[in-house]
Amino acid sequence: MADKPLPSMARRAGAAHVFLPKRVDPPLSKTFPPRWRPTPKLRLRTIPKWRLGRGGSSALFRPSKYGGPLAISRLPFRQVLKPAPPPGLVKPVSLGLFWRPAFPGACAKLVVQGPRPWEHGGAQRSFPGMGEAEEGSRGWTWRLPGAPVAAGVLCGALAVLVLLGVRDVLFLYEENRCSMTYMFEYPEYLKIKLPRKISRRYPAYELYLYGEGSYAEENRNLLLTGIPVLFLPGNAGSFKQVRSLGSIALRKAEDLDFKYHFDVFSVNFNEELVALYGGSLQRQTRFVHECIKVILKLYKGREFAPRSVALVGHSMGGLVARALLTLKNFKAELLTVVVTQATPHMAPVMPLDQYLTDFYTAVNHNWILKAQEIRNLTTLSVAGGFRDYQVRSGLAFLPRSNQPNCALSVVSSGVPRVWASTDHLSIVWCKELILATVRAFFDLIDENTKQITEDPHKRMLVLNHHFLRHPAKFLGEQPEPLSELTGALTWVQIKASKWSYTVYNESDGKYFTFPLSSHRKSYSHVHCQNNILDTHSWMFGCINSTSSMCLQGVDLTWKAELLPTVKVVTLKLQDYPSLTHLVLHVPAVNGNKFTLDCEFFNEASRTVQLPVTHLLSFGFSSSKIILNSTGLIHNIQLQHFGQIYQAFKIYVESHCQSFKERRSSVYRLHIPWSHEDSLTWSQVPSSTEISAKLHIAQPENDTTVPVLNIYSSSDCIYEVTLKTSFLQVLGQVIRFHGGIIPVYIISNILLAYGRQLKSLISTGQCSDFVPALTKAARPYKVEPVVNIIKFLLGLSSSLWLAVTRPSDLPPDNRLLTPRRLCVAASIVLLSWTTCGALAILITYSHYVFKVIKLHSNVRTELSVLNMSSKNSEQISDDSKKECGKSCESVDSIAEAATSSIGPSAIDRMVDSLRMHVTVINLLTWIVLLTCPSLIYWLKNLRYHITLDPDPYRFLALILIAILEILMNSNTTKVKSSKLLKIAVHLPFPSSVAVVAFTPMHLYRIPYFVIIPLFLHASCSIV
Repeated sequence: MADKPLPSMARRAGAAHVFLPKRVDPPLSKTFPPRWRPTPKLRLRTIPKWRLGRGGSSALFRPSKYGGPLAISRLPFRQVLKPAPPPGLVKPVSLGLFWRPAFPGACAKLVVQGPRPWEHGGAQRSFPGMGEAEEGSRGWTWRLPGAPVAAGVLCGALAVLVLLGVRDVLFLYEENRCSMTYMFEYPEYLKIKLPRKISRRYPAYELYLYGEGSYAEENRNLLLTGIPVLFLPGNAGSFKQVRSLGSIALRKAEDLDFKYHFDVFSVNFNEELVALYGGSLQRQTRFVHECIKVILKLYKGREFAPRSVALVGHSMGGLVARALLTLKNFKAELLTVVVTQATPHMAPVMPLDQYLTDFYTAVNHNWILKAQEIRNLTTLSVAGGFRDYQVRSGLAFLPRSNQPNCALSVVSSGVPRVWASTDHLSIVWCKELILATVRAFFDLIDENTKQITEDPHKRMLVLNHHFLRHPAKFLGEQPEPLSELTGALTWVQIKASKWSYTVYNESDGKYFTFPLSSHRKSYSHVHCQNNILDTHSWMFGCINSTSSMCLQGVDLTWKAELLPTVKVVTLKLQDYPSLTHLVLHVPAVNGNKFTLDCEFFNEASRTVQLPVTHLLSFGFSSSKIILNSTGLIHNIQLQHFGQIYQAFKIYVESHCQSFKERRSSVYRLHIPWSHEDSLTWSQVPSSTEISAKLHIAQPENDTTVPVLNIYSSSDCIYEVTLKTSFLQVLGQVIRFHGGIIPVYIISNILLAYGRQLKSLISTGQCSDFVPALTKAARPYKVEPVVNIIKFLLGLSSSLWLAVTRPSDLPPDNRLLTPRRLCVAASIVLLSWTTCGALAILITYSHYVFKVIKLHSNVRTELSVLNMSSKNSEQISDDSKKECGKSCESVDSIAEAATSSIGPSAIDRMVDSLRMHVTVINLLTWIVLLTCPSLIYWLKNLRYHITLDPDPYRFLALILIAILEILMNSNTTKVKSSKLLKIAVHLPFPSSVAVVAFTPMHLYRIPYFVIIPLFLHASCSIV
């Protein structure tokens, strides 16, 4: 007598039931040896209700090492039923398998050798909880529960990693160190009247002049005498964002008694969503061209009438400024300086339509092709850093051209006197950054023309001075070739190699001289720093001296660099062979503390190499170095740090010998191949944490190494520890590759879609979406083909991210009726006269509504079917007792589909329901990708009823026809179609094409998706 199944095993693992039209005699019970832990128990049980004839039976049970797969082979059964039982009266033989996996997510298999059992007596090929049978060399295989669990665990872990990366990008960044800008008087915006022709052509756009209080009243008559600056807002930006720039420029002019001043204009683009819809970018560009001509006409007849305009563009406004150079009738001499703030120059953040990507291609191609023609234009791009999660800083760098001396790209965290990351909006009002911009504008003024200088070399000097390396000197001060070191000051000679001087009150100035002849042989560099951040000259190289003093010297203060707490100078002695002494000037200090430090050193003794930890160390291992020598400067080279997916945390602990004075240490992470330095400063002794990650990967031919510069106190020892930050690594992956997640989602849905079409051919039934997705979503089938295509086409590499999600949906009976044709024609007309995305959304909603209605009908039929099944269960009470509680866990829909002997209406409805699950998933992503143009159309509906140009009008026409067929079709017609064998092979190449060709062009995804949908719809007709 066979043993009863263990309740605990049934509860833990569930039960799988295989229905075979055969009798296995006698019942077998087998317990495996104890060496297999935990011990699985297999019971083979028969409940014959119809005698099928004689036949021997033998079974071989083989457990795997880890609890699965379990194989049942050499299990013969009758191929022909003699006599054939009447339909509806045969109770199939039941084989119950109870198993417990050795580890969560283990997979088991049931293998039966012989012909197809489901072809005889109405047996089923697929069973609840087991999936479909797969034919192999050893027989037919059913996968038992375990694989879905493993797939669920894998997908859940992947989702957690994605969420952790998103959290790092959106929330874990440095605090906002920017100060808010304030207006001293009430801001006013004077609307500039445009010519009627321009107003009619661009009814949604306007031009304004910024002013405050009494200054705004003076500008009402438009008798302008300043220098014109035009502000261009970005995506959904307001023209009122100009107030920070305009207010600070006005206060700066007040400080100069209005010797020079700027007239700040602003364009109102009606807050258009140009980052989502690129059809209006060309229109905005043409309007800006008209505004420049209108602005220059306002100065006609003035004494110092401008011939050009300076542009400041935020976000997409900066791209529009560069796009002016693509216009046929635009003259390049109308622009002298273009400053962009957080503008994605390299590529769009989300390439959602063809017009957007074509616009980028035209602008960047023209930028490189016409580099010689625009060499007189100076362009500055300022990125926001890691706080700006909308536009990553790597996109904000200008494309490299043949004229590198006319363009500059920086990150705000490395800008002198800013040293802070800004988010996408605060970059417009960040006081420190706006002050740097306004100071640069005033330094660009030519005293002779009262306008911005036309000398491109001088313009680049000004931008480098304010945005790259600030020597704490006014740029207007022209450095003299030689400086006379005169005055009744005390001269003090210093012979030591390391020297420090601190004074609290110095009524008379002093000169300290360092003879270089005695140090050249022993040392290679000299480093000096002081903490008075004024603009006086304090360091000279003596070329004419007497025994006690220096008569003439070269001003070396211009070699200094301004840091948050000190000014520093590092000189290589070999570069100054003519200098005899180094002279330091200490001015008169009244009540202020003054500290001056100098030291001579060898570069090799202050430079150490620190290899970074491996990416997969997950922060458990670290690289550590102790800087034993006390000194003012240390350089730590971070070896093998050059990829954007690398991210580290650097811990710097300072241990000081003297605690009388708490001095500051400055830590600068210097990236030599791009201007993205970041600075951190703290009081010593202390423990400081520094994040190290990149905006731009190291170029292939670049051999430089990132360096951590430590500007330290002379009596401190530093311990530096570097660890991989796995959370920040995930953040870097999301920051650089998060935009292509929809690509891989749709690719996996297409693979599941192909799996369902194959099941229609092989079994005559459509599998559920989730099992099909679990089996088909295998990137190793897609990525090799994608890599080959990219290698052949020279495309860039991609990152594999697999994301899956399930949903539900169903179909109809009649295919086409006059009413349905009228509905389709109405939607087509709506698409042609308004917006294609609107028509797609309406068709999608119609599809969902019909499917939900059918789904409710299916559930109603199933409830009736369940009532009848309960009555039949009371009749076969003995068989239910032997089956056990495990039979009760079968899903009602799948049970109805699999327990029926012949095809029925409910089977066809369930099959169609499963197919529509995948179709709805694909359509959902198409709707999401087309929604941005719909939002843009709704926002501008009061100006234009028809979206022109419409990126999805043609797509809408095709999709409407396809969906009207699909929503009224069922799988019965599809199974009998001759085109099904062709349609089965299309989802896989479409999935490959999505991954290969759409990461940088998301708008192409719908076109690749509708190809298999078109064949599917054709199967319903042909």
